[in-house]
Amino acid sequence: MEKITTTFRTASTIAAFVIILAVIVGIGLYIESFKRFLPLSSTPPAKLPSAVYPLKISENKRYLTDQNNVPFLLQGDAAWSLIVALTKEEAEHYLKDRREKGFNTLMVNLIEHRFCRNPPRNVYGDEPFTEPGDFTAPNEKYFAHVDWVIEKAAEYGIQLLLAPIYLGYEGTDQGWFEEVIAAGPEKCLEYGRYLGDRYKDFDNIIWLMGGDRNPGPSLEHVNAVARGIKEYDKHHLFTAHCAPETSAAYGYAGCDWLDFNNAYSYQTVHRKVAAEYSRRPIMPVVLLESTYEGEHSSTPMQIRRQAYWAILCGGFGHVFGNYPIWPFDSGWQAAMDAEGSVSMTYWGRLFRSLRWYELIPDQKQELVVAGSGNPYGLDYLTAARTPDNSTIIAYMPSSRTVTVDMSKISGSKAKAWWFDPQTGNATSLGEFQTTGLEYFTPPKEGDWVLVVGDSSWDLPQPVTGKIET
Repeated sequence: MEKITTTFRTASTIAAFVIILAVIVGIGLYIESFKRFLPLSSTPPAKLPSAVYPLKISENKRYLTDQNNVPFLLQGDAAWSLIVALTKEEAEHYLKDRREKGFNTLMVNLIEHRFCRNPPRNVYGDEPFTEPGDFTAPNEKYFAHVDWVIEKAAEYGIQLLLAPIYLGYEGTDQGWFEEVIAAGPEKCLEYGRYLGDRYKDFDNIIWLMGGDRNPGPSLEHVNAVARGIKEYDKHHLFTAHCAPETSAAYGYAGCDWLDFNNAYSYQTVHRKVAAEYSRRPIMPVVLLESTYEGEHSSTPMQIRRQAYWAILCGGFGHVFGNYPIWPFDSGWQAAMDAEGSVSMTYWGRLFRSLRWYELIPDQKQELVVAGSGNPYGLDYLTAARTPDNSTIIAYMPSSRTVTVDMSKISGSKAKAWWFDPQTGNATSLGEFQTTGLEYFTPPKEGDWVLVVGDSSWDLPQPVTGKIET
């Protein structure tokens, strides 16, 4: 009886093992068959690289690099009230989320005049100055919190576009314009010296002068702040934030502290970025501000097209914005997972998988020879190529058939993909001869990115992967 029982147990064990093995094999075969129906973007994206700050200007003066000369794709978020509106716990929650979504730059007010809950105090009740409006009387408790925010951002690999004296829209009390004028150049110089000395060793900073208006009569005062900073701070870059439709190179023309240019437009963004790219002398250009998600009746496609236009028209990055995130009003936590933030993640992953820093805008429409649309319109297709002609990238705000001159691509054959900016999915179109014209039509309505590359260069497919929210 014992022998029979042992034999039965052995047979049962073998049978169970066979059944389990069959189930495992069956599941494997099912997964393999199911993979045929998965989008190309099912592969997880590579880990976001960390930049070695502070940034510097590239040799060709078209973009920024880190200290190891790695090109820096600026994926920014407007976080104007970060320093004053959030507790430390809330700030870290925000920084963690932005890092996970690929954001590496935040546009932030150092001191705030109006938008925080109890201006100009931070959430802990600390004012920036011990005497209201006196730039020569900084409050140590306030600036200690500033230190903490900058250092915490650095821990997450994020830099700050830091505005020391946000001037505010003309005709409003949003900024420090009146106080700056009242203080005079000498006090502004002293304030700049204080900031330069205090923050000279914080690597993850770019100084952002002005803010939402052209300097006008405050130019001497803004220059004094910048000059004071530079007396101590020898290694941080400077740019400026002007009135809408005004670039830094125009608003602060002739200022020797200005290191790189930007575009700020609510209109035909592609034309504004292209104009600044063509400006001489050459300076790197970033799309610093355009329509924010949640404002001006913006649409998700409008938010996306601004970002794609920024790169394909010659910029090195784009600062996204959302209300209620930028002032951190009610609902900002949920807004971090809204469509705009998610689509910027796909934007960042796509361009980081390609040689975005080599792209030359196709201003003469030599690549996409038909289907580009009205160059003055909001539905305009923008395209760019690498100098070796190995890669062409085109963004269309709406679905249409486009004609590509394949002879402009190097090599004998080219691979092509459709990339969906709404989902982050890429669809392979196979190989094509690099002769004559080829016609491409997106698989459905919406905005699309077409990527075409020389097959011999083994161009990586634009795989990004979805993110869960």
